[in-house]
Amino acid sequence: MSEFYEAIRSAGMTPPVSIQAGKLYRFAGIGKANGNKSGWCLLFNDGEGGSFGDWSTGLTENWQANKSTPFTKEEKRAFALRIKQAKKEEEEAQIKRRALAASKAKACWDAATESDSNHPYLISKGILPHGIRQAKSSLLIPLTIDGIIYSLQFINHDGDKRFLTGGRVKGCYYLIGDIEKDKILIAEGYATGATLHEETGYPVVIAFNAGNLKPVAQLLRKKYPSKKLIVCGDNDSETPNNPGVTKATEAAQSAGAYLTFPEFLPGEVGSDWNDWHQLRSNKQAISHG
Repeated sequence: MSEFYEAIRSAGMTPPVSIQAGKLYRFAGIGKANGNKSGWCLLFNDGEGGSFGDWSTGLTENWQANKSTPFTKEEKRAFALRIKQAKKEEEEAQIKRRALAASKAKACWDAATESDSNHPYLISKGILPHGIRQAKSSLLIPLTIDGIIYSLQFINHDGDKRFLTGGRVKGCYYLIGDIEKDKILIAEGYATGATLHEETGYPVVIAFNAGNLKPVAQLLRKKYPSKKLIVCGDNDSETPNNPGVTKATEAAQSAGAYLTFPEFLPGEVGSDWNDWHQLRSNKQAISHG
């Protein structure tokens, strides 16, 4: 059991305090806060193997306990069958979760009102509401594919973000602007995407996180083979392995896209194009009195 726990922790997730064999558990995914349920695990009934993963990132891992003697052919076959069954159960559960989330997302979106341009988050980022909506104090941004809403991202007045529980993220996006132009910019977050659109006039496709840049870029390349795609990645220089640069580079290479990052001067604090723009806008405002 301790080996199974350690395998899950090594993947960047915190497993449940107690795990019962044969029961599928849901918990926070990689880098997610409590309340998120994208992580999952299943310990097989014999306690000698199991599966776990994070559906929001596509992670799926199989685990098998260490033994003092080699596994027999029969044990290996039985383990493979259990893995196959666990995967099938998780896929079936995921389909149900996503269908329910999509229904909730559509209902929330339909009930929401046009976003207030004076929402604290928009003001703090210096951006406009480009078709997004608002429910009470939260901004609502739809995660779509070909106009179909699969989930929602909520942003409160403090800038805290969360996705609708169980909703699909991979491959989903939000479009700002006219997609028919010859260039399409791809960015992570809404504030970054809004800034890029307002400053360039080009359409921007928002992928919502670094891990989703690649699926979105590949989808766009398939839909628009002749257009110029530009991945406008974040520059997470203060984060180990700089996931913004790493994931954006992978996305650009996979889709034959161009690539650009914001560069910050010594002493400047920021990671994305909104940070970069605000730093320069503030300096310009100060220089003009």
